[in-house]
Amino acid sequence: MKNRILALAAVFALAACGTAQEPKEAAPGTPTKLTVWIMDGSVTEELLKKFETQYEAAHQGIDLDIQIQQWDGIGERVTAALASTDAPDVIEVGNTQVAQYSASGGVTDLTGKVAELKGEDWVPGLAQPGNIDGRQYGIPWYAANRVVVYNKELFAKAGIKKLPTTRDEWLEVTEKLNKGDVQGIYLTGQTWYALAGFIWDEGGDLAVQEGGRWKGALDTPQALAGMDFYKWLQALGKGPKDSDEANPPQHEVFAQGKVAQIIAVPGAAARVLEVNASLKDKIGFFPIPGKTADKPGTVFTGGSDLVIPAASQHQEEAYELVRTLAGEEFQKEFAKTMSYVPNRTSLASVLDGDEGTAAMAKGAANGRATPNTPNWAAVEATAVIKQYMTAVLTGGDPAAEAKKVSESITTTLNSGS
Repeated sequence: MKNRILALAAVFALAACGTAQEPKEAAPGTPTKLTVWIMDGSVTEELLKKFETQYEAAHQGIDLDIQIQQWDGIGERVTAALASTDAPDVIEVGNTQVAQYSASGGVTDLTGKVAELKGEDWVPGLAQPGNIDGRQYGIPWYAANRVVVYNKELFAKAGIKKLPTTRDEWLEVTEKLNKGDVQGIYLTGQTWYALAGFIWDEGGDLAVQEGGRWKGALDTPQALAGMDFYKWLQALGKGPKDSDEANPPQHEVFAQGKVAQIIAVPGAAARVLEVNASLKDKIGFFPIPGKTADKPGTVFTGGSDLVIPAASQHQEEAYELVRTLAGEEFQKEFAKTMSYVPNRTSLASVLDGDEGTAAMAKGAANGRATPNTPNWAAVEATAVIKQYMTAVLTGGDPAAEAKKVSESITTTLNSGS
C-alpha cells in the first residue's frame, strides 16, 4: 500500500546485506517473544486471535505479541524500527514500501527461501514489488483493490434498482441517497488512492518521468479533472475534509447504518460486521464506476508484503512465522474471511462465488500502480497529496494548490539523484 524513504546513516552498515544478528540468550523455560506489526484493517480481530492461539499451540515456546499499527505515519515508524537494535520480528508493509525499506539495508534478504515459499506461484503483481535488483525482501501476503461497498437496504429504500456503471450515474444515485440522516457516500477528504483512480481515468498521473527525471503531475488538466470529480462526489456525504479513511475508521462509520456507500477493499465488510452484526446480508459490492459503461474505473492494485527486519533477534523464528502466514492453509482462510486475493495464483478458486471478490476482480482488470520509484514512499511520508486535497476541498484554488504539490513531488522524487 505505501510510503517513505529517509536517508539512514551508518547504523545500517552492519546490516547492509540483510544479515541476521545473533539472537539474545533467553533464560531457560522462557518463551521466545515474537513481536509482529500488522496494519489496521488487514485482518479481523477474530481471525488474528484464532491464528495466534493455534500458532502458539503448534509452536511451543513461542509467544506472539501482535501489535496493530495505523497506516498514518507508518513509514516513519518502520524506518525508525529498522534503524533500531530492538526491531519487531515481522512487519506487514504495503507492497509499494518494500523498495524504500530494502534500500536502507535494514531488511533481511529472503531470496534463498523463495522456492520453499512456492514463489513460482506468487501473484506477479504482488511479488514484483518485493523483489529489488533480483533479491526478494518482501514476501507476498495478499492483494486487493478498492470497490464500492454499499448498504443494500438503503439503496432499496431510495428506490434504486440498478447499480451505477458510469460516473454520471454514480453521482445521480449518490445524490438520491444523500437525504435526511443518510449520507449518500462517506468519503473523507484525504482518501488519495480513490483520487488516484479518478486521475488515471482522465488520462493523467501522479507523476511522470521525463528525460530521466521525475516530475509531479497533479497540475495537469487531466489530474485537475480527476480532483474536480472527487470534490463533487465527496460533497454527497459528511466525510471530514481534513482526515483520511482511517480517522475515524470508515468501516465503523458505515456500521452505524446511515451511510449508503464507502470506497474500500471488500474485506471491509468483515470489519463492519464486527461492529454491527445486524448488517449481515445487507452489504453489497460493485466496481468503482468509470467514465463510460464499457469498463470500470481505474483502481490502485495494492496489497501487503511481510518483511523481517535485519535487526530482529529471532531470525529463524520470524521466518517460520512468515512461512505460516504465507502458506496455503492460512492463505485460504485469510482470503475467505477478508475477500482478498491470495498470494498464490493456484489458490484463486477459493473465492469462487464471492460477491465482493467478483466486484474486485472486475476493477482489477483496470488496475494501476503508483510511480515505480523507491522515492515514491517519501512522497507518501510527507502526506503532501492529502494536504493538497484538503486545501482544495476547503476552498483553495485547485490550480494553484496543484502547482504547489506538483513542485513538492518533483523535488522529493529527484532527491539524491
